[in-house]
Order: sequence, then C-alpha cells, then structure tokens
Amino acid sequence: MFERFSRSWALVKASAAVLNQDRELLVLPVVSGVCTILVTAAFLYPAYVTGMLEAAIEAADSGQDADDAMTVLGYVWMFAFYLVQYFVVIFFNTALVGAAMQRMDGGNPTLGSAIGIASSRVGTIFGYALISATVGVILRYIGERFGTIGRIVESMLGFGWSISTFLVVPIIVARGVGPVDAVKQSASLLRRSFGENIIGNAGIGLVFALLFMAAFLIGGGVSLAVFDATDSLLVTAVPIAATVVVIAGLIVFAAALGSVYSAAVYRYAEGLAPPPRMDPALLASSFRAKKA
Repeated sequence: MFERFSRSWALVKASAAVLNQDRELLVLPVVSGVCTILVTAAFLYPAYVTGMLEAAIEAADSGQDADDAMTVLGYVWMFAFYLVQYFVVIFFNTALVGAAMQRMDGGNPTLGSAIGIASSRVGTIFGYALISATVGVILRYIGERFGTIGRIVESMLGFGWSISTFLVVPIIVARGVGPVDAVKQSASLLRRSFGENIIGNAGIGLVFALLFMAAFLIGGGVSLAVFDATDSLLVTAVPIAATVVVIAGLIVFAAALGSVYSAAVYRYAEGLAPPPRMDPALLASSFRAKKA
C-alpha cells in the first residue's frame, strides 16, 4: 500500500510541475465543472416538472419497473443527458490534454490555443461522446435489469471500458483520427506498451481519494463540533462552505493533473521523451498485468 501511495504521490508532483508552467489552464476544469452543473440542472428541471423524475424514484423505491412508455422515455432522457455531459467533459479534457502535449513538445500553450485544439476536433469529440453515452446507457440498463449480477457485470465492464479508452483523448489530439479509430488505437497502444489483460495501477487518483476523504472527515467533524458548541446553523455554515470550497478545489486540481498524466502516459506509450521530472519508470508502472 505504501509503495502504491509513493508512486501516486510522485506522479502528482511530476504532473503538478508540468501544470505549474501554465497555471491559467486551471480555468478549463472550472468552466467544465460549471457547465456540467448547468447541464444537470437543465435536464433535471423538465424531468421534475413532467413528473418523470418522481415516477422513476417511486418505481425504484417499490422495486417495480415503470410502464413501458415511461421506461423508453426514461432511457431516451438518460441518453441525451449522458451525451451532453460527455461532450462538455471531453471537450474541456481535450483542451487540457492538448495544452499539456503542447507544453511537453516545447511549446507555450495558452487558454486560446487550448480551446482552439478542442474546437478543431469538435466533430470527433461529439462522436466520442456519442459512443460513451451509448456505452453508459447499455451498462446502466444491465445494472438495473439484472439485479446484483447485473450490477457486478456493469462494474466490471465499466472498469474495462475506462482502461481501454484511457488514451482516447491524447490520440484524438495527437493523431486527429475519428472516434471509433481512437477507441481502437487506445486499446491497441495500451496492449502494445503494457501487455495483455492489464489493469490500472496506482495513478494520481489514490492521492486525491485520500485527500477527498480527509477533507470530508475533517470538514464534517469541524462542522459538527461548531454546531454542537454554538447551536447555530448560520455559524456552522462557515466550516461547511469552507469544506465545499476545498473539495471543489481538489476536483479542479485532480482534473487538471489527470489530463497532464494521460498526456504523459501517451508519450511514454509512443516512445517519446517524458516531461521533465517525470520518471519513465513511473509511467511504465501506470498499468500492470492482471493476476491469473
């Protein structure tokens, strides 16, 4: 466990060193987060007004399926929601990855150049969002329709999909291929570089998972202590708000470093020089063979 944390911490520091040269790019995950919140609100409100959301909740609580028309409508709504959300997330992720790759190639990226990279590939981004939304709805259908076994299958297939598509965005940026080819080339490049039947190793996610947990526990503990001492919701709102700000900041930072990390792994897989302070051995340990 300690070895995995040390590897994860080293990757965080190396990725942060690259990002530190272009800190203005942190605006991108902030804008992405705001857009995803707005998209969620835009989809939830009509679902609430029409009663579709309430019907879905009641069906889930009762353990029964909604009527056929409602089920079809629900999945159509889910697909549209996934499609728009994936498009927003992938667009800004493409901008970040493009900027990171530009920096690693010796360039000097700006917000304008990052957005320009994503804008020039908007058709491919939409196609990949379409594929991702389709996969997401299919996995959700499996999880909802087949009980515990379905949820296990959903989890396993979802994990495999996330591994095989890890390099899709860097490939879209670097090679300019279509979405289907990008998915195929991502899986192929990972197999070629890391072997067959691979699973993810400790990337930057381990550090941030621990930081999220610490922020939640400390913030929650302080908030409860303040409320217990003051019996005032207004005063307690201060540590709660501070906790929310810290967690939001961690989300933004994790998203930015994740883009840098994926760009660095792509360079390693392609046999290119890694960015400064990023040990090739660290990148080589990004994935490992699954135990039989």
